Amino acid sequence: MKTLQHILVLCLAIIVMSISCLAQTTKGYKIVDKVKIGGEGGWDYLIADAAAKRLYMSHATQVVVFDTKTNTVVGEIANTIGVHGIALAPKLGRGYTSNGRTSSVTVFDLATLKVLDSIKLAEKNPDAILYEPFSNRVFTFNGGSSNATAIDAATNKVIGTIALKGKPEFAVTDLKGKVYVNIEDKSLVTVFDPKTLKVLAEWSLAPGEEPSGLAIDRENNRLFSVCGNKMMIVLDALTGKLVTSLPTGSGTDAAAFDPQTRLAFASNGEGTLTVIREDSPDTFSVLENVPTQPRSRTMALDEATHKIYLSGALFKPAPAPTADQPRPRPAMEPGSFMVIILDRQ
Repeated sequence: MKTLQHILVLCLAIIVMSISCLAQTTKGYKIVDKVKIGGEGGWDYLIADAAAKRLYMSHATQVVVFDTKTNTVVGEIANTIGVHGIALAPKLGRGYTSNGRTSSVTVFDLATLKVLDSIKLAEKNPDAILYEPFSNRVFTFNGGSSNATAIDAATNKVIGTIALKGKPEFAVTDLKGKVYVNIEDKSLVTVFDPKTLKVLAEWSLAPGEEPSGLAIDRENNRLFSVCGNKMMIVLDALTGKLVTSLPTGSGTDAAAFDPQTRLAFASNGEGTLTVIREDSPDTFSVLENVPTQPRSRTMALDEATHKIYLSGALFKPAPAPTADQPRPRPAMEPGSFMVIILDRQ
């Protein structure tokens, strides 16, 4: 009888601990702060440097540098005209921006924010940008010429291009010799070798359409592509096999994956953040759609604090449709550019 009682007590303790652990990993996200940055113009990618406690935000013609400990602006990288993305190479002490309007890359010092170099590209409209440690190269993904440019991070010299079958969007690396990039207008993921610059595979994202943001779970070899038809597509990063598809909000642009909490994220232009839990490498569940702010569709994850950062602004009401402009866009309120911070509660 005592043995049976001991077993029942042990089982109950395990159940309680399991429920407690689950509760800790499923804490809901909510907005904890909105910090006004100011300035005019639109925005695109942003990226968090967890170790340095900095956030880099593209903003029209400059990159805003934000201290995530004090929630204050601490500098900028100016003259990055039409900046889309920012890539960081902490071991080299350098950062890189992709400047769409000038088809160039700005190289800057991470400590001082001083511009070190400007690299002119023959390719058009560099959009996403990635520093790839395995090859020690920087890659720009060029929306205007359907290719990727490889830059030697040691010399800042262009060393080659990779032809792609369509318009590239975001890219990630497995850190072991493969780079993955979403091809928006073909609904594909293209895989290439960052050293040989050879395309290794092209995988369909069906039923997903028009992919933009991409994230990776390197431990379990899973890719997370967020698509224009309100889906997150999960692929096996080794085989390209479809694992599952999950619903997101509309107007999705960015994706992220937190390896510690096993949560995947999609930031949606409708004004929500979709949070998805990786229950196992083959099983996923939507936890919540957190209210954020309309048009806040680009995102960065701080893997140390698990905070989510969104770029955003306030907008005036859209004008009435006309024959020339059947879908007029609302104008941005002057000086309202901001960073929106979400944390688990």
